Amino acid sequence: MTTLAFDGRTGASGDMLLGALVAVGADPAVLAPVEDALDVTYDVREVTRRGVSATKVTVRHGEASEDGRPRDHDDGGHDHAHGDGEGHHHSHDGDDHSHDEEGHDHGGAEGHGPSRSYAEVVEVVEAMELPDPVEADALATFELLGRAEAAVHGTDLEATHFHEVGADDAIADVVGVCLLLADLDPERVVTTPVFAGGGEVEMSHGVYPVPAPAVVELAERAGWRLVGGPVDTELLTPTGAALLAHLAEGVDETPALRVDASGYGAGTKDLPERPNVLRAALGAERADADARAGDATRAGHADESGLVRDDVVVLETNLDDATPEVLGGLQETLADAGARDVSVLPVTMKKSRPGHLVKVVAKPADASRVARRLAEETGTLGIRESSARHRWIAERTFETADLDIDGETYAVSVKVASDADGEVYDYSAEYDDAHAVARETGLPVREVLRRAVEAVR
Repeated sequence: MTTLAFDGRTGASGDMLLGALVAVGADPAVLAPVEDALDVTYDVREVTRRGVSATKVTVRHGEASEDGRPRDHDDGGHDHAHGDGEGHHHSHDGDDHSHDEEGHDHGGAEGHGPSRSYAEVVEVVEAMELPDPVEADALATFELLGRAEAAVHGTDLEATHFHEVGADDAIADVVGVCLLLADLDPERVVTTPVFAGGGEVEMSHGVYPVPAPAVVELAERAGWRLVGGPVDTELLTPTGAALLAHLAEGVDETPALRVDASGYGAGTKDLPERPNVLRAALGAERADADARAGDATRAGHADESGLVRDDVVVLETNLDDATPEVLGGLQETLADAGARDVSVLPVTMKKSRPGHLVKVVAKPADASRVARRLAEETGTLGIRESSARHRWIAERTFETADLDIDGETYAVSVKVASDADGEVYDYSAEYDDAHAVARETGLPVREVLRRAVEAVR
């Protein structure tokens, strides 16, 4: 299994993630759709942070700076969204600036481009015509960030208005990271506990401790450990936290790897006694006894049962006004959006009203799209998400049973369930195929099902 491992002991931000991905082999040429859509360029160069050579990726705009060079953006300060439409100014205690030959850290300065609502950010991303998995990851990251900010400010996602996070350079960070990760195409992405920094951050509502409220909310939603320190400045930005929360699995330590590539993504801070870099390592997980023992708990690997673990997201919503026609159509409409399974259960709701609980199983990359379709189809005002659920599944293949009935040949698809070693333990003929054959031949459906299974055994 190819694994990409991040070590965030000096924090993480959008530009640090961009640099780390390029450092381990991602091709910056894949960033062209973002450059065309936002009229920006990604400047990739090698810099040194306290003796460590690292890759610095800077989002540059056409507008000239005071010294005549193109303005650049680094996600090194605090950027986030607000439900009340009010921008916040931030100052960081102990936040030093690191200068090099071509740019500098803008810290908490406003991002380039307009502030946007969540819906407007979605429109910008969708207009880029990205590959489907990349678009799904980018939208899921912004949704995760928006929901975290909405929870902090006591509002809902649609009312959340992005300021710096909705600006062009923040969109360039998020979409750029998703494009570079897709270019590397690792089977697993992990991050060790990320150091968030310390001290205080000043907002218009008051002074808050680091990590910022949105970062804490994102860590909680991702289920990974957040570590304070080791310096009194903000090390983990909301953009960096949202990207890692969506894309990476939290682990306590880097797994045993046969490292094929490693590198560092440069930040912009001049930290005391340590380089402001994000380390990344790409390689195959070692096939020794310890690694094999751990494989049983990782998605895509079988344990002694022979079944394979699969990671899914469970979406739920309660409905008290949905018609039978709408409920009946959810199986098809949600499947078209990427749902793996849909269940509708009768429940008793408040004031003893009868209602329905809709439960949907989806892959994490499809969850945002499925949730949106569920909201559109039912009009629900809220959808609960339970992330990182694990299910044990059989290996499934399909075979075609050719049935000779009264001189005519009919095809019925049969699902074959087996374990990881190929041992078959169940056959299941597809009902729709069997039903069509039964109607045409006059045989009972159960007889067609039986014959189809017997034909492929």
